[in-house]
Amino acid sequence: MAIINLNNNHLTPAQVLSAKDALTALETALTIININLSAEDRQRYGSINEQNKLLVNKVMDYHNNQPNLQTPHIDWIEYNNDYTSRNNLESMIARLESLTTRLKNAKILHDYDNYQAALADYAYTTFMAGTGTVGYETKMNDLKQFFGRTSSASQNTPTEN
Repeated sequence: MAIINLNNNHLTPAQVLSAKDALTALETALTIININLSAEDRQRYGSINEQNKLLVNKVMDYHNNQPNLQTPHIDWIEYNNDYTSRNNLESMIARLESLTTRLKNAKILHDYDNYQAALADYAYTTFMAGTGTVGYETKMNDLKQFFGRTSSASQNTPTEN
């Protein structure tokens, strides 16, 4: 027997609404930083790698601890603002990515449960169609489109997605 109901935790309608409201609030709060980069812009500016992050951090360290050694040709207020913003955004991105992974994991289990139940319902429908019970043959024929037809032995085997 297949393992079913791998995730029996379901959000209530109130929890779904609360989560959607929180996402809307987050989107609204971050509107000021919404910047639409083209594919070329993303390629041109890219993101700094770990080695370059170390350079940025070391320059910030010198700026904070030995400001007499810094160039006067940089707007250090803007440098501080950029540094703080990138750290804040990096932290938020990490939290959102973690949340996204957890949401995807929960969805995968719900998808699996739905698919297993749908297979069980199809098997029952096929059985009932074989008994001649009214309505089941039509349902079976409607559901058959989702199964491969490579041979008569595997006619009722679902295709891989």
